[in-house]
Amino acid sequence: MTAANKATESGLRTVEVRVAGPGSGRESAVRALSTAGIEVRAIKDVTPIPHNGCRPPKKRRV
Repeated sequence: MTAANKATESGLRTVEVRVAGPGSGRESAVRALSTAGIEVRAIKDVTPIPHNGCRPPKKRRV
């Protein structure tokens, strides 16, 4: 049983989706929710983006 089917059984009708990180799983997850009969109201990207935070590691020399 998928999570979308379980959510519909418990009475969930509409959702707001938050996706984080790159990858092809983002779109397929939203598509799976909509095909299961759940209305997707909003899609929000919550990928953490640094505002010049930590210094990146030095380049590797081989």
